[in-house]
Amino acid sequence: MNDTVRIAPSVLSADPLRLAEQVTQVVEAGADWIHVDVMDGRFVPNLTFGAGMIAAVRRLTDVPIDVHLMVEQPENYIEPFAEAGANIFTFHPEATTHVQRQLVAIRERGMQAGLAINPGTPLMYAEEVIDDLDLLLIMSVNPGFGGQGYIPSATEKVRRARALLNEHGSRAFLEVDGGVSVRTIGHAFAAGADTFVAGNAVFNSADPAHAVHELRKLCRVETLA
Repeated sequence: MNDTVRIAPSVLSADPLRLAEQVTQVVEAGADWIHVDVMDGRFVPNLTFGAGMIAAVRRLTDVPIDVHLMVEQPENYIEPFAEAGANIFTFHPEATTHVQRQLVAIRERGMQAGLAINPGTPLMYAEEVIDDLDLLLIMSVNPGFGGQGYIPSATEKVRRARALLNEHGSRAFLEVDGGVSVRTIGHAFAAGADTFVAGNAVFNSADPAHAVHELRKLCRVETLA
């Protein structure tokens, strides 16, 4: 398993009028990745960013840009997102017919390939393509909107995902997204997650930089199983 904790603030919760200021602030505070949520209004009932946002974030920082696509036919986004500067490209298995083909295509474009598992999606989807995964994302909310509460049963799913990755000797990142806060990050961390997407907990706090520090304090690398 990965021996480093990553905090990935999600710009879905950032103030669009202060994007440059807030991204710079959290990166200087030690944010490891910047997370960009892409929604098409069809796979989920919300519409958000595209390649333009990825390019804008890339101009602000050199840290990895972690893109989570909640879209139909994610294969249509591989090329433009790679060109815009994305480093990690994660999609949902329900959104495309040939999951393994898309994972290979993502890697061929120089990005790391991730698969996102919704609360109601079985982990077997990931098991079938585990050798092609650089990241496994466990959704701890139903995707589509920021600010939702962490689903408690996600913790056990994270635990099972960690066991699955260990069983196959996978070094893929194990990421959690949805309702991550100072109250919930410890549960996901103890279950085996090593990467945490935090939107409201960071950008809606009075001090986003302090929020990044606080989230990291609750994760102790030496206690990972």
